[in-house]
Amino acid sequence: MDMLEDLAGIFAITFSLGIPVIAIICGTISSIKKKQQDKEIRRLIIENNTDLEMAKQLLDEPRKTTNKYTALRWACVLIGLGFGALVDYLVIFDPTDNVYFWFILAFGVGLGLLASFILEFKLQSKKKEQEA
Repeated sequence: MDMLEDLAGIFAITFSLGIPVIAIICGTISSIKKKQQDKEIRRLIIENNTDLEMAKQLLDEPRKTTNKYTALRWACVLIGLGFGALVDYLVIFDPTDNVYFWFILAFGVGLGLLASFILEFKLQSKKKEQEA
């Protein structure tokens, strides 16, 4: 039994150190491939004598759209998280069993996400009605 606990500790340390290393390697490979693709696109533009407007459209980075409802979503999730923690505090099943705590918190977060979805949907439909 003692050997099994030692192996579990070794695996835990190995995986916890290995995940960031793998993430850094994958990020580096991804950025290198993106640079190679950009160079290839530029080479093809030069070879094909593409006009200036088309070249600008091909080389411009796509604009990142911002979501106006991000703060609303986070607020609803945090309210749901707080609601779940409150329910867990009021209805203590078994203080030694942590599973119920996480289930109740997950349920609260799910309710928060559902509430934010409904609110976003209603706000977007009102906005579409006002524009029309």
